[in-house]
Amino acid sequence: MATFVSADWVSEHIGRPGYLVIDPRSAMRYLMGHLRGAVSVPFKKLQGPDGRLGPSEQLAAAFGEAGLGDDVTPVLYDHQDGRNVAMASWVLEYLGRNDVHIMESRYEDWKDQGREVLYRPVLTEPKPFTARINPSVRATLQDAANPGETKLLDTRTPEEFLGQVEMDHRPGHIPGAVNLPHSELAGPGGKLLIDPDLLQQRLAPVGITPQDPVVAYCRSGVRASVAYMSMKQAGYNVRLYDASYGEWMDSDHPVEI
Repeated sequence: MATFVSADWVSEHIGRPGYLVIDPRSAMRYLMGHLRGAVSVPFKKLQGPDGRLGPSEQLAAAFGEAGLGDDVTPVLYDHQDGRNVAMASWVLEYLGRNDVHIMESRYEDWKDQGREVLYRPVLTEPKPFTARINPSVRATLQDAANPGETKLLDTRTPEEFLGQVEMDHRPGHIPGAVNLPHSELAGPGGKLLIDPDLLQQRLAPVGITPQDPVVAYCRSGVRASVAYMSMKQAGYNVRLYDASYGEWMDSDHPVEI
């Protein structure tokens, strides 16, 4: 599980030996301004040709090429709703890292405080990254098809959940799933993380309690990773179905509207 740290902590650790600041936003956002020393590892570097998460070898190579070695501690940050850092931190957890640090405040807040922002890409020396796969954080198509006592949490919009959009060739949702948009699970007021009590208040109406095992999904796994990050930090037993509804609607499993 990731450790959330303050902007002051991040500022103090930038440039220290053994720490690497990682920017998981898009390459364009990175070039529009980033923290000093931050390297770019956007989600596109983690995707396969089909747009889904690439194999573990590709994931490890993406972080290793950016300079994240086995003896280097990753420090991540994000903007807006935190979906980039949530997905990147989940990937690192899946690869077996338990030393991930996340800046609790958003990039916008960092910049508004007049802290240092740079614009040129940062080049680092590639380092060996050893993947030690942790399958306990990941759910599969089979897990979603046979959930048992596990609650399925669909974090897409209500319109997507109800099949009222034209973006899906089989609109609807996984049978038995409940819906709560990922935006309801993101942190308010410049913070990436939602307060655990508020999180519990928002999950309760859809029938999810802290005692329930949960699988979170969206369309591609990215939005659902916000739910995973928030719920994991609050002590929930949660897994991410990263292939999500994109894989489900391409399968022969039924769809519910």
